[in-house]
Amino acid sequence: MNRLNTNPPNKDKNNWQHQLNKFVKANQKELAALAWGLHLEKGETDETIGIDLKGTPKFVYCSKAAIETLNRNVDGKIQEILGLIDGYKPELEVLMIAIGDGQIKLVYFQPETSPPDCFEQLGQNVDTLLEILETGMSEFIQL
Repeated sequence: MNRLNTNPPNKDKNNWQHQLNKFVKANQKELAALAWGLHLEKGETDETIGIDLKGTPKFVYCSKAAIETLNRNVDGKIQEILGLIDGYKPELEVLMIAIGDGQIKLVYFQPETSPPDCFEQLGQNVDTLLEILETGMSEFIQL
C-alpha cells in the first residue's frame, strides 16, 4: 500500500525561512540595535552582516566580493540584493543575508525606531546583543 505525501513540496526546505521571518518580526528592535552596534564597531566597510544557520545560528560578515561571486554563480539571480547593499543606509534600515540549507534569504526592513535609537534604548553592548539573538535563533529556528 502506497502512502501519500501530504506535505506541500519544498515545505521542509522553506521552513527555516518562515521561522526566520517570525524571529525577525519578533526581534526587530534587537536586530536593528545589533546592526547599528556592529556598524559602529566596524565603520564603513564592504561587508554585510550575515546569519549563518548551519549548525548553531551565528552572525557572520559576508564580503561584497563573495556576494558578487555568488551572484555570478547563480546567473545574476541575486542582483537585487547587491543593489540593496549598494544603497544601504545603516542609520535607517537593517540589511542582513541569511544563509541556510544551500539557500539565502534577505532580511531587510526599516524599523519603526531608527537603528541608532534602538541601540541607545536597549542599552546593551554588541556582545550581549549577539548572545541574546544567537541564543534566541537557536531556540526559535529548527533546521
